[in-house]
Amino acid sequence: MTFSIAQDKDKQIKQILTEVYDALKEKGYNPVNQIVGYILSEDPTYITTHRGARAMMTRLDRDDLLQAMVSYFILH
Repeated sequence: MTFSIAQDKDKQIKQILTEVYDALKEKGYNPVNQIVGYILSEDPTYITTHRGARAMMTRLDRDDLLQAMVSYFILH
């Protein structure tokens, strides 16, 4: 049995992004624009506190987030 830390990290990132996306959408924001704004500026006010989205998003390392997104885009 092999264990991949990178795979687990990617799953965690996907789960957090999905939950943040849903919370932003529920509050009436454009989730993609808000997440991109957060990634570019690291300003947490781009992410709503609704459903704990801001707390979840700020736990992610921005470099890990960008790496996972680029890897996903290239591989899929």
